[in-house]
Amino acid sequence: MTTPNHLQARTKLNNGVTMPWLGLGVFQVEEGSELVEAVKSAIRHGYRSIDTAAVYANEAGVGQGIAESLKELNLPREDLFVTSKVWNADLGYEETLAAFDVTLAKLGLDYLDLYLIHWPVAGKYKEAWRALEELYRKGRVKAIGVSNFQKHHLEDLLQDAKVVPAVNQIELHPYLSQQTLRDFGKARGIQIEAWSPLMQGRLLDEPVLKSIAEHHGKSIAQVIIRWDLQHGIVTIPKSTKEHRIIENASIFDFELSADDMAQIDALNRDTRVGPDPDNFDF
Repeated sequence: MTTPNHLQARTKLNNGVTMPWLGLGVFQVEEGSELVEAVKSAIRHGYRSIDTAAVYANEAGVGQGIAESLKELNLPREDLFVTSKVWNADLGYEETLAAFDVTLAKLGLDYLDLYLIHWPVAGKYKEAWRALEELYRKGRVKAIGVSNFQKHHLEDLLQDAKVVPAVNQIELHPYLSQQTLRDFGKARGIQIEAWSPLMQGRLLDEPVLKSIAEHHGKSIAQVIIRWDLQHGIVTIPKSTKEHRIIENASIFDFELSADDMAQIDALNRDTRVGPDPDNFDF
């Protein structure tokens, strides 16, 4: 794999659709001007991928930021890659179809680029997947995938799926490197995407990362994002601050050595900052 060399570089998903390697995440960003400005700032500075979810309760603000950006920058809608996710309460065939309509209306869009099942709720995700396949067949979404699915969830889903998920978006960072899921994704053509790549800021004092960052004259956040990309992992760091949004994307002017990569790989301790996909109750 060639490591992407600019912000708008894309990876080709298993259905031929292309997805930017780097995007903006908006988890825990409330509706309002800060959210709208963050989306606009990201797009203005060259980001082309925005990731939201129904449960974030901010799809309307994301949609506003997108609409204003397209108008101000005179960009075609096709230039952007917009992801949302169906929440657990809406998993089920009819329920998921209805939830998709609500998401699309809030975002103010005619179609989504990627729609994900947010969590693998036992006994529900297969019917939801059937709904996603229907939306995909009808062209209402360009690609479909899952989030927080472990290997056994994927194996279960694939027993009945007519469409192989294009993406599995999972918690992934140097303390949780998810090698098993990465290997499985590679074998099945499922693109891995990292949420919480910076472990919600908890890695910003890690000595190994500090040392590598200092060596390259970069921030720890930039080193982690670069590590993702060199491993072929799509990533969506969250920020609302313009200088951070710019900084997170300033990672195409340096390269981590094989030794740097090995040192970061060795930090794995299977530590999560989010819920365990095998043991959640929401």
